Amino acid sequence: MKKILRITTVPISLKILLKGQHRYMTQNGFEVIGVASTGKELYEVQETEGIRVVGLNMTRTIAPFKDIVSLWHMYLLCKKEKPTIVHSHTPKAGIIAMLGAKLAGVPIRLHTVAGLPLMEITGLKRKLLNWVEKITYSCASKVYPNSRGLYDFILNNHFTTENKLKIIANGSSNGIDTSHFSPEVITQNECTNLKVKLGILPEDFVFIFVGRLVGDKGINELVIAYSQLKTPNSKLLLVGPLETELDPLQPEILEEIESNPNIINVGFQSDVRPYFAISDCLVFPSYREGFPNVVMQAGAMGLPCIVSDINGCNEIIMQGENGVIFPVKNVEAIKVAMFKMCDDVKWYQILKQNSRTLIQQRYEQQLVWKELLGEYNILISQLEK
Repeated sequence: MKKILRITTVPISLKILLKGQHRYMTQNGFEVIGVASTGKELYEVQETEGIRVVGLNMTRTIAPFKDIVSLWHMYLLCKKEKPTIVHSHTPKAGIIAMLGAKLAGVPIRLHTVAGLPLMEITGLKRKLLNWVEKITYSCASKVYPNSRGLYDFILNNHFTTENKLKIIANGSSNGIDTSHFSPEVITQNECTNLKVKLGILPEDFVFIFVGRLVGDKGINELVIAYSQLKTPNSKLLLVGPLETELDPLQPEILEEIESNPNIINVGFQSDVRPYFAISDCLVFPSYREGFPNVVMQAGAMGLPCIVSDINGCNEIIMQGENGVIFPVKNVEAIKVAMFKMCDDVKWYQILKQNSRTLIQQRYEQQLVWKELLGEYNILISQLEK
């Protein structure tokens, strides 16, 4: 049985972003070992996916000494386990896994790119992060950007050559389970009760944002746009953790969220489906993404989406078919799109009717898993020739 190490920097990525994929690979002839920093989520992966897991601590920040220690442990792990494939996700896990696996002689080294934080960074730090990406890709056998935008960005910045790059299926790292994210899983009674609990009236048009409440998710612009909208019978529902350490929201935005009776902040929710079910439209004004699961989830739940013109978002959403794409950081454009969603009922219904169908056709989870399994088997067969 061929052995694969799947590695992410933090265990929540292994658990959530790749959910179900580990078990699928074990059912199709692979021994999968999950690797991430130690934490309760790592052992939850062991339980839910039925795989072995190994803790390997990594930082998400630039920490040379700790990174060298992580690299050494990765090297030792590869020497001990002797995997055929090491497949990494997230930037820090990428450099640690690809360099460690190459030094240890692992034959197939794969790295998936699902967003690049360096896109919003400038100066010396950007140069350093560029250099790290180039080392990661040079050590990898293949690199999988999970969107066309990332593919082009990697080539345009000369991180690697085109022959190393490939997009699996239509993009996304894991696709979406449209039987799980379906309007039918939430009953009308559940919707009614949740609306009453949150103070949402039956006639309210509900805009929803799901994700971390930080600056580079576009929350500052979203709150300003909504506050200027002044449409009767609308609500803005914010679902996600408020992070105050890295990239915090502006003080006046925090005050507006707190004081505006039409902005409802429910914090982190382990199950976002009920909140999608009581909403009418996702607004996702992020500055950068890899291939955002939230936009796929909203579409699968039957919601049209208003998204910024960034990679991933502008592939899932087709302008005027299942949503609206607006220029990044543009408050006026967000406001105009939100107003049209509320005001043009016929147009809104067309977008809504298309939303779930387009996700099912292009991003169903089994399609992505099958393509990745095929890629593994092709690489192994090439190795054995």
